[in-house]
Amino acid sequence: MVRLDDPRARAWVEVDAAALRANLAHIREAAGDSAAVIPMVKANAYGLGVRETVGVLETEEPGGYGVATVEEGLEVRALGVRRPVLVMTPSPASSLPAAVDAGLTLCFSDLDNLRALAGEAARRGRGTTFHMEVDTGMGRAGLDWRSAASWGREVAALAARPLRWGGCYTHFHSADEAAGTIDRQWARLQEAVGHLSLPADAWVHACNSAAVLRRRQYAASAVRPGIFLYGGASAPDLPRPAPVAAVRARITLVRDVPAGSSVGYGATHVARGRERWATVAIGYGDGLPRALGNCGHALVRGRRVPLVGRISMDVTVVKISRVPAARPGDIVTFIGRDRDGEITVEEVADQAGTINYEVLTGLTGRLPRIWQA
Repeated sequence: MVRLDDPRARAWVEVDAAALRANLAHIREAAGDSAAVIPMVKANAYGLGVRETVGVLETEEPGGYGVATVEEGLEVRALGVRRPVLVMTPSPASSLPAAVDAGLTLCFSDLDNLRALAGEAARRGRGTTFHMEVDTGMGRAGLDWRSAASWGREVAALAARPLRWGGCYTHFHSADEAAGTIDRQWARLQEAVGHLSLPADAWVHACNSAAVLRRRQYAASAVRPGIFLYGGASAPDLPRPAPVAAVRARITLVRDVPAGSSVGYGATHVARGRERWATVAIGYGDGLPRALGNCGHALVRGRRVPLVGRISMDVTVVKISRVPAARPGDIVTFIGRDRDGEITVEEVADQAGTINYEVLTGLTGRLPRIWQA
């Protein structure tokens, strides 16, 4: 009998700290000794838990951390982190005071907000580091590489105490798909840098997980790995990371049903013959993609079984006719390994018509994260 206060009583996510460390080591080796590694810990560390993730990564002494919002940066600072914390997306002006007070490194795509930062830093008398984003083709943010000579002059004029110009960077838009685009964007970044009066110790950075594995020569001052750290493949043709996350839940009900029985909203699965079904305590309210209904799979006692019917908010039904010994309380694996079987996060993403990033970050707070050393 599983106790109700056991975090594994219903459904949960297992997180392998050793695999996280191994993936960081892989990225470090690829990037080389001269590049700082800036793990991206945005979106609750890709859904796995920022507090625990940072606790593990801190023991590996990264060069800093990357987040998406000032609020995320404040959360990392609240964990006691003193390393640089880069806020990689444009921030509203209203968040600048908190960012300055917390010593976050804001990244800018426009000059108006940079001017506002200069004013906030001066009012508070606090040294504040910033980076500038260069748009080399992503298009969603950044200052155009073709006009770097123009905007670079104003940035250089603003970069006086208490401001410090700490670096510039770009985002590769297709590093997971087309290596040639990396080369073109890197050349554009270098063209822009040639027009900028960057301090000698400023960071130039561009590589995400896929880019550092494809083009380690572009590691430059720093790399910004994300999905690879958390066990997601950065591209089908690149080295696979060690699996980090597993999603598991328990069978709560087993039923033998006759031919013609239907299951789930819309009755989208009808038994063609006598079948055995197991109701499992996980659903789209936990982040299991609803699109997996009638096409996804799970592992029960190491055997692959199909998901039947539509996934509900709180439960999912699997057909266990080939696993007659399965019983209520048994563990069902939706992502991860069980005996000789394995379901990868990429398989789940493919079946759900999405990407591994969305699968991981979509896991909701209802699932306890169980960290294993």
